[in-house]
Amino acid sequence: MSNENNIAPINEDLNVVKNEIEEIKQKIYLIRGKQVMLDSDVADLYHYETKRINEAVKRNIERFPEDFCFKLTNQEYFHLKSQIATSNENIVNVMRGGKQKIPYVFTEKGIIMLSGLLKNEIAVDVSIKIVEAFIKMRNFINTNKELLNRVITIENKLDKKITDYDAKFEKIFNELQGETEFKQKIFFDGQVWDSYNLIINIIKNADNKITIIDNYIDDSILNMLSKKKKNVEVTLITSYKSNITKLDVQKFNKEYPILKLAKTDKFHDRFIVIDNKELYHCGASLKDLGKKCLAITKMEELDYIDKFRNIV
Repeated sequence: MSNENNIAPINEDLNVVKNEIEEIKQKIYLIRGKQVMLDSDVADLYHYETKRINEAVKRNIERFPEDFCFKLTNQEYFHLKSQIATSNENIVNVMRGGKQKIPYVFTEKGIIMLSGLLKNEIAVDVSIKIVEAFIKMRNFINTNKELLNRVITIENKLDKKITDYDAKFEKIFNELQGETEFKQKIFFDGQVWDSYNLIINIIKNADNKITIIDNYIDDSILNMLSKKKKNVEVTLITSYKSNITKLDVQKFNKEYPILKLAKTDKFHDRFIVIDNKELYHCGASLKDLGKKCLAITKMEELDYIDKFRNIV
């Protein structure tokens, strides 16, 4: 029997799981330097009442040290309420009117421990999805650590007299807009996704033109360039020994124009030029991202961009 009929249902199931993980990510917050979930959200995912979850923790308190589960302080609770999205109905209900109890929060370790205590058929399945969401959030935080630190620094500098949250956010956003978000990142062996994701973000930033200089690129670069904005012109400058061919370029241009290919042996290092305004140096070929330790650096000396034109 052919497996073709099974492909669609499998893909549909995968999409459902991905959507569920994305929804769980929205319930994860950063408190005391830890990724945590509110007890009410954990209870909702496990189909339990919040008080039952907390009772299970209290009965097994020796299994839940502070890096597994802890109660928010009044200040942490107030700060969390000020930033929670109104689309999260479960949290909104907790925050509305009446006597509000200070909630407990669970770290990733606490979630795993809790799943072993609950006598619930869905506990294991839900726990896997929650941990997946924690991992995705951790990858996001690691990739954007510099930006998040700058947000915190900027927020601390704001006038404490500003009480309107929207005004405060707008001021943070305006300051971020005027500064460079990325200068240098180092990736180690195995960080394939993190390094790939950074290159994709650089490519997506281009509004008009991308120039990539890399002697060893192959057709894998075309997959990255498919993420570019529509009608952004791309020039690939590579060596005569490169595996990428004119046929690859022709096929790519049928869906994602405009791509040009130029070959020369005058370059040794790898560079990316965005809109003739941003220059990045790559410590390894783009086809080898995540295979060895490498650095990607945003260079300040933009005069080099003009010099590159004279070489080609």
